[in-house]
Amino acid sequence: MSMDNKGTDAKKSGTGKGRAATKSAARRTTGARLAGEGQKGKSTLQQTIRARSDPFVNRELSLLAFNERVLAQAEDPQVPLLERLRYLTIVSNNLDEFFEIRVAELKQMAASPSANLEVLQTLDAVQLRARALVKRQYGLLNLELLPSLRAQGVVIHLSEEWNSAQRAWAEEFFHSEVEPLLTPIALDPVHPFPRVLNKSLNFVVDLDGRDAFGRDVHIAIVQAPRALPRVLPVPEDVSGHPHGLMLLTSVVQGFMHRLFPGLKVVSSHQFRVTRNSDLYVDDEEVTDLKAALQDELVQRHFGDAVRIEVSAACPAALKQRLRAEFNLQPEDLYPVEGPVNLVRLQQVLELVDRPDMKFESFQPAWPQSLPANRNQLFDAIREGDLLLHHPYESFEPVQRFLSSAATDPYVVAIKQTVYRTGADSVLMASLIEAASRGKEVTVVLELMARFDEETNMQWASKLEAVGAHVVYGVVGHKTHAKMAMVVRREGTKLVRYVHLGTGNYHPRTAKIYEDFGLLTAHPGICADVHEVFRRLTGLGQAENLRHLAQAPFTLMPMVIDSIAQEISHARLGKKALIRAKLNALIDPEVIEALYAASQAGVQIDLIVRGVCALRPGVKGLSENIRVWSVIGRFLEHSRIYYFYNLDAEDVWLSSADWMQRNLRRRVEIAFPLLDPKAKKRVIEEGLLVHCHANPSAWEMDADGSYLRAPTAGSAAPIQVRGSQSESQNHLLQQLSSFNEN
Repeated sequence: MSMDNKGTDAKKSGTGKGRAATKSAARRTTGARLAGEGQKGKSTLQQTIRARSDPFVNRELSLLAFNERVLAQAEDPQVPLLERLRYLTIVSNNLDEFFEIRVAELKQMAASPSANLEVLQTLDAVQLRARALVKRQYGLLNLELLPSLRAQGVVIHLSEEWNSAQRAWAEEFFHSEVEPLLTPIALDPVHPFPRVLNKSLNFVVDLDGRDAFGRDVHIAIVQAPRALPRVLPVPEDVSGHPHGLMLLTSVVQGFMHRLFPGLKVVSSHQFRVTRNSDLYVDDEEVTDLKAALQDELVQRHFGDAVRIEVSAACPAALKQRLRAEFNLQPEDLYPVEGPVNLVRLQQVLELVDRPDMKFESFQPAWPQSLPANRNQLFDAIREGDLLLHHPYESFEPVQRFLSSAATDPYVVAIKQTVYRTGADSVLMASLIEAASRGKEVTVVLELMARFDEETNMQWASKLEAVGAHVVYGVVGHKTHAKMAMVVRREGTKLVRYVHLGTGNYHPRTAKIYEDFGLLTAHPGICADVHEVFRRLTGLGQAENLRHLAQAPFTLMPMVIDSIAQEISHARLGKKALIRAKLNALIDPEVIEALYAASQAGVQIDLIVRGVCALRPGVKGLSENIRVWSVIGRFLEHSRIYYFYNLDAEDVWLSSADWMQRNLRRRVEIAFPLLDPKAKKRVIEEGLLVHCHANPSAWEMDADGSYLRAPTAGSAAPIQVRGSQSESQNHLLQQLSSFNEN
């Protein structure tokens, strides 16, 4: 938020305080809905938890631990070299969002007069651990990745190393492409410090001399326009290497003196400011969500500063000046030995065509159960449920589902939820075409999808322009459920067809995110989807759903009751087993229910990619719980809930993690797998493949640390170049085909 918006800041601070209070209250919850527990069972669990200093791993530290596991992929010499660079940039991108959202909220809470010691200690621990992570990043970049890239002919030419040909090329580029866009700003009483955009590239320049007006000039700021590329390809005859590159920072700093004629440039140093980027919309006061968001988006680039990254060589006086300008403390400043924005190095992968230094390319499989003829798609769905496992299996059937519906003369209506879909989406184009053809198109478009708000508002305008019904869900509850429904006239009946998924309707991320999707014409499930859409677009009380579980109504009770059911079976001496695959596990009530299940003898296997607040393996609390994290070529994104249930094996797919926001403050769905073949596939491909001696998985310890899972008893590793998750390798071999490079 802008520092001028004091009213908004006060509200946000109050919100932060409220969240902390809610979290504390939630931690006191002991799973009162646990069947058969009774007050005695609750008391026992409370005593067990109080006997330990803290039964929950800190959320922020767990998130940093996740990024440490991602960085370990970049440190692994078995990963292809350019992919190691990609992992490095992913960590930086994750850290940007971590500071923009999580650290920003911690700082707001710490600034509150009622801030407690836990918040202050958490902020200190987070900054200390983040600093160590950043140091690891730059050490890896400078000592391993850049030298290894140079040995392969991929060279980033720094200004201090230029030869005459490289300097001449850089000078011409600076003269023609860069200098016309730069506006140096001297700092004096009539030239205050300029507004600095969130995460933009800037330079602080130390000057000596007098300008044309006789003024003593000491400091200036130069802001690099965002339109300029940060990585520049250098012609091979100039570079002397097959893949020569220059950074924009080197070009600007190499010719900084051209911006200050007659003055001496003592030194120049790049810096970058990270700002609070969370959006605040008052649920009670807003009357037009789209208009309110447009106002907030303007301010997002200028929220309160939370971090400064600056060149390590920058003099102490300039660092102190920067901190003072942004009202930050010494611990908020991060000196770096290299580019202040490692995310921009992703451009290197786009500019360097070296397939041997990247993951082996593959062709997603076309599901055997689906016909190649798009006109037969609805016939195939009507014959039985069709399970899709992305990215191993193609996302094209989902696109075809909607594109066929757009042109099929028998289709009369399409309804879909949209959370993230990208700026250039084939699926959205299909919805626009369908509306243009006169079909009833309804889109529940989530405007509050973080960092996709502007893109979604643009799609809303395009859809509304062709007559589609666009609604923004329920104020105060993000619509995160992934649903698409097609209504088709067949004879004298209207027949519904549905796609449900664990991931977004985003063709690009469908190639790199692991997710499941289901195409079905099951009447009961389709009727439930229709009811959920009715709740989102209309008014009225929620009717009971026959098959789906929906947050914020029945999803949480379903999870808690299913855990309680396994507890009851275990106490009767019967086999009891819970497995789940999630992105995050932090809901205190769910965690305490899992602790109770462990104490009752239920075996629990959890695959949690990111944040996990549960402590596994604690005697008397969670010794029957194991937690793994799988980090590999693909982002493990699907959510799977498995409950043994006396060999019935209840399996649910969902877009919901076990977090307070997903279970209580979002519109989410979980859908059961009713088809035995589909259920078997999800158990094998989504759960067992990760649990059974997977040496590339990380196993979590009770203190929140992670170690590589033991390899004893595992099968010989499947050799696929560079994909460091053996479970993902296995699925690539089983479901996809590899391209010849």
